[in-house]
Amino acid sequence: MLREKLAAVQHAIWMHWMKYMFTCGTFNPDGSWTMPAEKVDRWRRQMVTDFADLTLQEQKSDYEQADKVCMVLEQNLWAFMPQAGDSE
Repeated sequence: MLREKLAAVQHAIWMHWMKYMFTCGTFNPDGSWTMPAEKVDRWRRQMVTDFADLTLQEQKSDYEQADKVCMVLEQNLWAFMPQAGDSE
């Protein structure tokens, strides 16, 4: 159950990214898509940069996505907590 919820959050994060990414480029008549050079440069830099070395704004964006995962974990934490009366 938790695995499915986390997978759903990960998929929602991916969907959000793809929707954003496609707004950044141009769809061509043949159905292909062209990414602007400045986005290629930025995303290439980000994909080889450790989180700690990202700009504060880039880190903020990653924190926003991590918060979505944390919310699911927090909402389901009770499932892993010992219940009153459980033997130790």
